[in-house]
Amino acid sequence: MTAPLLEVRGLAKHYPLKHGRIVRAVDGVDLALAPGESVGLVGESGCGKSTVARLVLRLIPPTAGSIRFEGRELTGLSDSALRPLRRHMQIIFQNPHAALDPRRTVFASVAEPLVVQGLAGRDLQARVARLLVQVGLPEGFLWRYPHELSGGQKQRVCIARALALEPRLLVLDEPTSALDVSVQAQILEFLQELRARLGLAYLFISHNLAVVRQVCDRVAVMYLGRIVEEGPAERIFGAPRHPYTRALVASVLPPRPAGLPEAPLAGDVPNAAAIPPGCRFAPRCPMRMDRCTREDPTLSGGTGHRVACHLHEAA
Repeated sequence: MTAPLLEVRGLAKHYPLKHGRIVRAVDGVDLALAPGESVGLVGESGCGKSTVARLVLRLIPPTAGSIRFEGRELTGLSDSALRPLRRHMQIIFQNPHAALDPRRTVFASVAEPLVVQGLAGRDLQARVARLLVQVGLPEGFLWRYPHELSGGQKQRVCIARALALEPRLLVLDEPTSALDVSVQAQILEFLQELRARLGLAYLFISHNLAVVRQVCDRVAVMYLGRIVEEGPAERIFGAPRHPYTRALVASVLPPRPAGLPEAPLAGDVPNAAAIPPGCRFAPRCPMRMDRCTREDPTLSGGTGHRVACHLHEAA
């Protein structure tokens, strides 16, 4: 069995408030990615997806848990010890318009990580030109500014910058949500081609299940700081088991698989500073039992398809 490229266990990020209250933004996440695999992390806004992305890259420190990259523990490393590892883990943000400095040329933006690594002169310019070609942009774009580019072209520049140091993992945080629909399709197709060509692993953060279905091998569904279902994409979308996953799939992916509820998901995600007792989804769940309000289910199951739900504990 292939060893994981990335493995997190018990990952948590808590923010203290006044009067002893705590915001449990991420509250015990287990997740693994194999080399070259694309894993989608989905859920409603506020469930903790983007916080997981930033924890994985050590952009923010975790409250608890383990983050291992290629077998090496990252949580206890200093900034100086992390620096050589960061080249292997890069992020592409949601909004390419905000990710690029409007005062810098395309060349300056893409070259920045290479300059940090000591590349200069003609070698630097040649390397940046090759990166542009790699993401489908002509070399003539080197000296353009962001205001001269379309949204899709800006995101390709951001991808070129992320690829500059030849990473093995790309964390994509809603990478197409700020783009027009037609441009989204182009970028998604390009990301799929890029992964196949370079053997990259993707942690793909999104609330758009249709997009995740298109580009991911496996899917993890988050709710209120925890993963409630995880498995192969075809199982998650074709035969979801958790009531939350079933409601998400039913609401956004017509035609609806047989047996899924017709009614949309009711209510809002509870405040992460006031997590309900028992199952976190119980206040919104149409299938809740008395036990659900008292006991917190654990993520379990075989055949690579795990679910945190009392309804499926015996399955």
